[in-house]
Amino acid sequence: MRVHVDRELCEIHAQCVFAAPEVFDLDADDELVYDPAPSAGQREPVRQAVQLCPARAITVTEG
Repeated sequence: MRVHVDRELCEIHAQCVFAAPEVFDLDADDELVYDPAPSAGQREPVRQAVQLCPARAITVTEG
């Protein structure tokens, strides 16, 4: 699984952080940071983060 966040679309609503806190986080400047290659055990939380993102900035590809 590969995760990509389109920085131009992301509005930092942080819904992804709540859905998958082991993959998404906010740094000291409130900028989104994330693991682009999360473990297989994070698949469901990441999918939930994709669904919850109001800006639709998160995409996931398998592989």
